[in-house]
Formats: sequence, structure tokens, C-alpha cells
Amino acid sequence: MNKDYRKELLSASIEACIKAGKEILDVYQSDDFNVQLKSDDSPLTIADQRAHNAIVSVLDQFDIPVLSEEGTHLPYEERKAWKECWIVDPLDGTKEFIKRNDEFTVNVALVIDGKAVAGVIYVPVYKQLYFADELLGAFRCDDISENTQLEDLMSASKKLPLEQERRGIRVVGSRSHMNEETRLFIESLRDNGDEVEMVSKGSSLKLCLIAEGSADVYPRYAPTMEWDIAAGHAIVSASGAVIKQLGSGEDLAYNKADLLNPYFICKR
Repeated sequence: MNKDYRKELLSASIEACIKAGKEILDVYQSDDFNVQLKSDDSPLTIADQRAHNAIVSVLDQFDIPVLSEEGTHLPYEERKAWKECWIVDPLDGTKEFIKRNDEFTVNVALVIDGKAVAGVIYVPVYKQLYFADELLGAFRCDDISENTQLEDLMSASKKLPLEQERRGIRVVGSRSHMNEETRLFIESLRDNGDEVEMVSKGSSLKLCLIAEGSADVYPRYAPTMEWDIAAGHAIVSASGAVIKQLGSGEDLAYNKADLLNPYFICKR
């Protein structure tokens, strides 16, 4: 897969995320989210479904299968033959969406041989875009326009990580998933004499904080699915930070037989 084709795929990912973001905002600004519960008791809204349809309408032009949270999940016996695939979360942070706190995103990742090599995270409310490819680097655009070409977008964006003033260790915590293991991790840092500053964000924005250098470490001692972090993983890696499995230190892989991720740590 050559660099020009990779740029074409990244451009399409950005287009898909922006298109999905418009669908999400249309619902967000309405009075009825049509909230339902999935089999695991996680919420689903009409915005999730509309965003999924918008993304697939763009990505279907390529001969690359789509693995989406809101799509049909084929058996691993079929998926294991995929060399490339898209991994998509049409609306990451549905709980944040329902709470109307604005911290929800659209996530699209390109996976090759089990590795997240490119990713896009779009924040619809703020029109903020994070995008990356391992061949190009990682970028943040703070005011995305609908028809921007990729080359123009890259030149108008900030390359990640950004210059940040460092004050102690900035630990990313989830608004919804602070647990005993996370608290113990934070206490271990303090026991080492480190000054710890907590930073809270919803959805995949936690990974974006690491990518841009606004935070130093994100320990995840709670379940996530592949579509929750694949795009963020690509952006984090392209920015020079890392994500590793907690305990083993091994890399995370995608399009696995079990789409549930192991616990992980993300750090600069």
C-alpha cells in the first residue's frame, strides 16, 4: 500500500468523520435521542446509527471491510483473512452525549496486519480534528472546514505533540471508570515522590491528551473494545507516545478473535 493511497484513505476517513459529526449534531440539537439499551446495558441512540450509516457511505468506496461497533460483527473465521480493515466507533462516548457534556467523538482507524496505522478522531461540538498516519505523523486542527484538502489541512494543523509546560505527572482519568486499580496506580506515583495532577476527559479524548502532550500517562484498568481505542492508538503512536498491555508490556493488536482489549497503559 503506497503513500499516495494511504493519503487517499486518510482523507476519506476525515471526510467520513465530518459527515458523521453532522448527523450526530443534528440529533444532539434535538429533543429526542431515542435512547435504547444494548445487550450489555450500554446506551444506543439514533445518533449512533445515523453516524454509522454516514461513515459506511464514505468508506464503502474502498475494497476494505468495516468493523464498526454499530455494524454486523462477522465471525473470526471470516475476519482473520482480512489483511486490512477499518475499525469504527461512530459515536464514542454515548454516555457523554446523553449527559450533553460535549465530550464525545467519532473514531475511524485503518488497521493493517492487526496494527492501527492511521486514525481520525473528530469532536463534532468543537469542530476539532485529530488525525494521523504512521507515514505522515500526527496532527490537530482546531477549526475544521468541510471541504479542506488533506495537504492544506496538514499545513494548517498543529503537529503533535505540542509544546507543553510540564508540572509533575499528569494522569488521565475517566469520568466514568475510576476504580481501585487506578487509584492504587496513582498512589504508587505519589509514593515515589512524584507530584500528580489528575486530568479528566470523556471518550477517546483521553488518548488525544497523551498524543498532544497535555497529559503524561493514562492507565486503563477497565474494559474497552477495539473500536474504542484503535483510532486513538494510531494517533498516539504517530505522535511518539506508546500504548502497551499492562503487565506484559506487549503491543495491542486489532481484529482479534476477541474484540475486547486487555488492560493497557498509554504514556509519553
